[in-house]
Amino acid sequence: MSLQTWVETIVSHQSGGTSFGTYTTSKSVINPQALYTIPPGFMTIGKALEIDIMGGIGTLVTTPGTITFEVKLGPTANIVVFTTGTMQLNATAHTNLPFWVKILLTCRAVGSTTAANLMGQAWAMGTMFTVTAAQTDGVNSQTIMAAPKTAPAVGTGFDSTVANILDLWVGFSISDAANTIKIEQYTVKALN
Repeated sequence: MSLQTWVETIVSHQSGGTSFGTYTTSKSVINPQALYTIPPGFMTIGKALEIDIMGGIGTLVTTPGTITFEVKLGPTANIVVFTTGTMQLNATAHTNLPFWVKILLTCRAVGSTTAANLMGQAWAMGTMFTVTAAQTDGVNSQTIMAAPKTAPAVGTGFDSTVANILDLWVGFSISDAANTIKIEQYTVKALN
């Protein structure tokens, strides 16, 4: 017997985003219109969300540091339910070069307070990403890397019995005007 399911885009960016730079502590990088409120009970065990993030990243030459992508939930989008962990940026200066990050989240538990959780894994693609610090474009081109760089584990627990705002946050390890991110396309799909 088959399970009849369909894919539904539940939210997407309707216009280009703001270019954010000169900061370290992660912050929301999607347009306010793309914030989605997940209703109580929407998450069920096995429910999967696929998040696609595309845009441009600029990087500082020589020592750009790292970048981290975080999916946050909660009544005020304050709970990190998934993080890519730090991803190394390469040592060539870039200005708004294209990147693509895909995140898959699967609900593993539901419930109140902090009982609900999601298993998350991702991949990131772009010239600016590298496995080893100090690599340049000459050595590195269109890297595709898996995230996180640790054993897969569920993210921080949240309350699935209340409305939760879904948001995307990004942080840099080095604050510089050259380290920038601008989201051009962002979609969240419910896979079942």
